[in-house]
Amino acid sequence: MPQRTWFITGISSGFGRTMAEQLLKAGDRVAGTVRKQGSVADLVASYGDQIWVASLDVTDTAAVRSVVDAAFTALGRIDVVMNNAGFGLFGAAEEVSDEQIEQIIATNLTGSIQVVRAALPHLRAQGGGRIVQLSTVGGQTAGAGASLYIASKWGVEGFAESLADEVAPFNIGVTIVEPGGARTGFRLRGLQLGTPLAAYDGTPAAGVRGLQNPAYQEPGDPERMAALMIASVNQEPAPRRLVLGHSAYLAIRAALTDRLADVEPQEAQAASADFPA
Repeated sequence: MPQRTWFITGISSGFGRTMAEQLLKAGDRVAGTVRKQGSVADLVASYGDQIWVASLDVTDTAAVRSVVDAAFTALGRIDVVMNNAGFGLFGAAEEVSDEQIEQIIATNLTGSIQVVRAALPHLRAQGGGRIVQLSTVGGQTAGAGASLYIASKWGVEGFAESLADEVAPFNIGVTIVEPGGARTGFRLRGLQLGTPLAAYDGTPAAGVRGLQNPAYQEPGDPERMAALMIASVNQEPAPRRLVLGHSAYLAIRAALTDRLADVEPQEAQAASADFPA
């Protein structure tokens, strides 16, 4: 496989960390961002110039542009830009705070958009590349108690889907990754809960209140998922979506089937809203 250079947001933990480890071990270069300096000191000590690290809060648009520009300047060419940084917010819509809503949209949606916008001039100038957008099974499904998290992921998927058609003429591929639950520590490290309201006790939205129970074990293997994400960049054309985990596949298939079943009976009614031919 050809050696590549990757730009990945959030490499201190989760999928970002796992991917960085696999890529570095394989001989690729990684430009990674972290929230806290020193959080990947072990990787720097082990791989030296093979890894380039910068501190970044993706909600700071000016900083995003500065860091992305610096990475391309330092490394010359970046083949893959991966939006990985993000977090989860769970609870009924009126259980989460205004501040939590603003933060999840700024991080998961706006932050991802701005990373891509900062990278596009460089990718076009070098004649192409690949953008990998980490989403979730919730990017195609929905559920009570996850409305704001789902909103951020549906938003970023809509952006990435449209972006793919915009940048295809420049030899830039876009892949949306939709993993199911994986043992990355996300539930304990990257998840916030709203403040429970008694009105929601016993309702479907209350089901998310136990998400941080450490006894639960997700079925997804993060090492295998990371390897499949890495392998996806060898596919031509870029796969529009990469579903990871059998439960994710089943949930997405069911959601799309139900959505189509809602739409198909409406063909005649939809046509009746047009001006007469």
